[in-house]
Amino acid sequence: MANTQHKFGTTPVFFTAISTILGAILFLRFGYSVGTVGLSGTILIVVIGHAVTIPTAMALSEIATNFKVEGGGAYYIISRSFGLVIGATIGIALYLSQAISVAFYIIAFTEAFNPLFDWLFANYIFVPWADWLLHQSQTLAIPALFILTAIVLTKGARLGLQTLYWVVAILTIALIAFFIGKPVEVTPQTVIPPVPDVSIFTVFAIIFPAFTGIIAGLGLSGDLKDPGRSIPLGTLTATIFGMLVYILIALKLYYSAPAGMLADTHNLVMSKIAVQGQWLIPLGLAAATISSAIGSILVAPRTLQAMAKDGVFPGAGFNKLLAQGRGESEEPYNAYLITVIIALVFILMGKLDAVAEIISMFFMVTYGSLCLISFMQHFAADPSYRPRFKSKWYISLFGAVSCFGLMFFMNSGYAFASILLILTIYFLLNFVNSEKKNIAVIFQGVMYQLSRKIHVFLQKAEKEDNKSWRPSAVLLSSNTFKRLDAFNLNRWIAYKYGFGTYIHHIDGYLSKQSNQDARKIKNRIIKMAQATKSEVYIDTLINQNFAASISQVVQLPSISGTENNLMIFDHSRNNPEEIETIVENFKLIQSANFDIGILSTSDMQFGLMRQIHVWITPKDYENANLMILLAYVISAHPDWKNGVIKVYSIFPTDALDKEKRKMTNLISAGQLPISTNNIEFINRDESQDIKSIIKKNSREADLIVAGFKSEELKHFGTEVFAGYEDLCNILFVNTEEGKQIK
Repeated sequence: MANTQHKFGTTPVFFTAISTILGAILFLRFGYSVGTVGLSGTILIVVIGHAVTIPTAMALSEIATNFKVEGGGAYYIISRSFGLVIGATIGIALYLSQAISVAFYIIAFTEAFNPLFDWLFANYIFVPWADWLLHQSQTLAIPALFILTAIVLTKGARLGLQTLYWVVAILTIALIAFFIGKPVEVTPQTVIPPVPDVSIFTVFAIIFPAFTGIIAGLGLSGDLKDPGRSIPLGTLTATIFGMLVYILIALKLYYSAPAGMLADTHNLVMSKIAVQGQWLIPLGLAAATISSAIGSILVAPRTLQAMAKDGVFPGAGFNKLLAQGRGESEEPYNAYLITVIIALVFILMGKLDAVAEIISMFFMVTYGSLCLISFMQHFAADPSYRPRFKSKWYISLFGAVSCFGLMFFMNSGYAFASILLILTIYFLLNFVNSEKKNIAVIFQGVMYQLSRKIHVFLQKAEKEDNKSWRPSAVLLSSNTFKRLDAFNLNRWIAYKYGFGTYIHHIDGYLSKQSNQDARKIKNRIIKMAQATKSEVYIDTLINQNFAASISQVVQLPSISGTENNLMIFDHSRNNPEEIETIVENFKLIQSANFDIGILSTSDMQFGLMRQIHVWITPKDYENANLMILLAYVISAHPDWKNGVIKVYSIFPTDALDKEKRKMTNLISAGQLPISTNNIEFINRDESQDIKSIIKKNSREADLIVAGFKSEELKHFGTEVFAGYEDLCNILFVNTEEGKQIK
C-alpha cells in the first residue's frame, strides 16, 4: 500500500494533463492543420475534438467522485463499472495507447533538434554519413527513452512530477514568445510549397492525440491525496484551458504565415514567428514532448500493474510479477520494463503520423467507454451512485456516440482493426477468466430500469381490441426434478411465439432456512434453463400445500407486459392422486379468466418429437382454435424441427360434411395455421368411444393435444383424464366459455 505522506494534490493532475495537451502536436502538426484545412477547418477540428474530450472529462470526473479511485486510473473506473473482463479488455487498449504514446512523444522530441543539426551542418564540415545519422529519429529517441525511464525509476512519480514543473515553465515561456512574435516576412524570392489535398478527418486523426491529455492525470489516481477532488478540478481546468489556447494559436498561425508554409511538416514554422524562435520554440517543443513522455511513462506501467493486481492475465506467476512493486510507493518496476519494450518497438517504426493515428483509435475506445459508463449510471438510477460532481446523461451519450462514430470517419481500416483487436482480447480474457463472467452491477441496473419502464408503459397504454392470441403461460409444478416433461413444454411455448413463467412449488412454511433452500433450488432450475437455452422466467413458491400455491400463482403479474392467460399443470398418469388437487381448484383458476392446460405424462414422454396429434370433437368448439394454435407454437421449437401437426376431427355422420366445409373455410381464411392435407375427418357413430378412437390412431404420436369441458369435470372428475394407457404425453386444453381465439 502506498504511503499517504508522499501523495499529491490537484496541481500534478493539471500539469500532467496540460503538458500533454500542449505537447508535440501543437508544435509539429498544428500548423499543418491550419495550412491544409484553413482556420475554420482547424477551429472545427478543435471543437469536434473537445466535443469528445469535454464530455469524457465530465464523465470521468463524475465517476471518480462517486467512489475511491485507486491505482490504475481509467482502468480502475471501467473495471469497477463494467466488470473485470470488459474492464481489462478496454484497460489493455488504454495501456497500449499509453505505452505507444511514450514512443510518439519521444519521436517528436527528437524533431526538436533538427534546427540545431541543420545549423551545425550549414556552418561546419561533417562526414556525409553523420548528416543522415543525426536526422534519423531513432538516433536520439532510443537513448532518450532509456534516460527518461531511468529518471522516473530513480525516485518514481515524485521526481517525474518535479520535472514537470520545469518543463511546464519552459513551455509557458515558449508560447509567450510565440504570441508576441511577428508574422513571417514573405518576399518574391520566398519559395512556398504547395498545399497538399487531404480530408479534414485525416487531419483530425493526426491532430486528435493533442487533446488526449485529459486522461493523463487520471492515471496518477493512486498517488493523489484526494482523487475525488483533484481529478475533476485538474482535468476540467486543463481541458478548457487547452481548448482556448489551441484556438488562439490557430488564429495566430493563420494570420502569421502562408498556408503552404504552414502545411510543410518539415518546416517548424512557429520558430519563424516567435521572438527568439530559433531556440525558444525547439526548446519549448523539447519541453512539451519530454513532459508528455514522462506523463505517459508514469501512468502506463501503473495501468498494467493495476490489471495484474486484479489477476486478469493468464498465469498466476505472470500476474504476480507485473503486480509487484518496490519501495513505499510500490513503483511498478516490472511493468516499466514491458512499457519500455513496447515503446522501443514503435520508436523503431519512426513514423510520427502513423503512430498518431493508432493512438487516436485506442483513446477513442477508452473515451467512448468512459462516456458510456456515465450514461448508463444515469439510466440505471442506482441510489449508491452519488457523485460529488454531476454531468448530464445527454452529454455523456453524445460523447460516447461521437467517439465511436469518429473512429470510422478518421480511418475506417484502423477502426475495424481496433475493434477486431478489442474483440480478440475480450474473448481471450473471457476464456482465461471464466469465473469472472458475472454481469456488472451497472448492467443489471440498466436492465432493471428498462424492464420497469417497458412494463409501466405497457400497463398504461390503451390495449387494442386485438383478436390474435399469444400464450403468456405460467406453469406450476412440484415435480421439476422428478420429470422434465412440464419444464420442456413451457420452454417450447416460450421459445418464439409465447412467454413462459415456471413456478416450482415447495411444500412447507416460509422461514429463513426454507427461503435459503428455495433460493438454491431456484438457482438449480436456472442452470437447467441455461443448459437448454430456455427463455422461461424461473421462480419458486413456498406454501403448506399445492392448492395455496395455485391461489397465489393466478394472481401473479406477467413478466411480458401482457397479462398471463394460460396456466399449465402436470401430473403423472402412473400417479392419479396428483390430478385431484388440480381438479378441485379448477373453478378458482377459471375465475381468474385463465385458459388451462393439463399435461398428462407417461413413460413414453415426448417420444421422438416427430408427430403432434390434435383431436377435435363436437364438444371442442371453443377449445379447437386454442388446441391447434398451441400445437403450432410448440412445433416452432428446434426440438420439433422434424415434427408435423396432424388434426383429427371426429364428428357424427350427419354433421361431417358441414364440419369439413367449416374447417376448410377457416384454413382458407388463414385462421388456422395448418394445411388441409394435415386434417383427417373421422366418421363416428354413437357406439364408438372417443378414447378408443384416439388410442387406435395415435399410437405413434409423440404429443397429443385434446380438449376437455368444465361440465365433464363436474360429472366425471379425474376420470376425464384416465383411460389413455400406452400413449405418449397428452396436453388437455380448456379455454374460457364463449371465448374465441382467432
